[in-house]
Amino acid sequence: MKASYSPAPGFATPLASRIGAGEPPRAMNTQPKNLLHGITLATIVEQLVERIGWEAMGIAIPIRCFTHDPSIKSSLVFLRRTPWARAEVEALYLRGLPRETQR
Repeated sequence: MKASYSPAPGFATPLASRIGAGEPPRAMNTQPKNLLHGITLATIVEQLVERIGWEAMGIAIPIRCFTHDPSIKSSLVFLRRTPWARAEVEALYLRGLPRETQR
């Protein structure tokens, strides 16, 4: 025999009843104003390399992973560990987007 679950008084109810079973799922784009939503750091670096190249990236953001023997892999390792550098790269990427996209 299967026992049915009912929580003791004062304790949480099953998860399905708390999250609103039967409600329609939320839209996938929950961050409509965030232009970087859904774009990976790897994609950002790869597109910057294609668009402006390592030399221009090193001039715009003078960090060693762009100026000395640059590679996607070494750049990703550094950028994931260094929040200020990642913010600079993301800003550089956004500056290169067309004006219509930025609205």
